[in-house]
Amino acid sequence: MEFRTTDQLQAGLAEVERSPIDDGTLELIVQRPATDEREVLDEAALSATEGLVGDSWNQRGSLRTDDGGPHPDMQLTIINSRFLALIAGDPERMVLAGDQLAVDLSLGSDDLPPWSLLRIGDSVIEVTDQPHTGCAKFTKRFGLDAFHFLKTDVGQAMNLRGINARVVVPGTIRRGDRITVERPSG
Repeated sequence: MEFRTTDQLQAGLAEVERSPIDDGTLELIVQRPATDEREVLDEAALSATEGLVGDSWNQRGSLRTDDGGPHPDMQLTIINSRFLALIAGDPERMVLAGDQLAVDLSLGSDDLPPWSLLRIGDSVIEVTDQPHTGCAKFTKRFGLDAFHFLKTDVGQAMNLRGINARVVVPGTIRRGDRITVERPSG
C-alpha cells in the first residue's frame, strides 16, 4: 500500500474543509471487539457505561487515569470521514484508523469545542477536552507524512486525528444518521 504524501494530503485538504459545521452525517461505525480487530456495523447501541456496546474501550487502560483504567472522557473516538478517506486511499482501509465513528462533520476546535453535544439517532454524545493524538499504529497504517500532517498548525486546529467523546444519553445510532450540534454557551 502506498501512503499519501504531504503534497497529496495538502491537495485533498480543500475537500476536508468543506465538511458541514452544524448538520453532519454518521458515515461509519466501527466496533473494536479486541485489539487490532474491527467490525463495521450498520447499527450500534451507545451506553453511558460501556460507550459503544461490544467495543473494547472499557477493557483498555489509559495513562490519563489515576488507576490506569479506561478514561471515561475517551469512550468514543471520532474522526472526520473526508480526512479518513483521504489518508486511507481505499475505502476498505478506513477501519484501520481505530476510531469508532467516522462523521461528515467539521471537528475543528472553533467549530466543535469541548462540551459540544452531538445528537445522533436517539443518543447524545458530548465532546470532551481529552486530546486525540496519532500513535505508532496510526503511522504504521497511514504513513509518516500523514502522522506529521496531523501535527501541523492546520492539522491541530482541524483536529484531523479526531476527537474524544462520551455518551450522555444512551441510544441507538445507524450509519447515515443525521448529526446535529449544540455548542456550549459562554
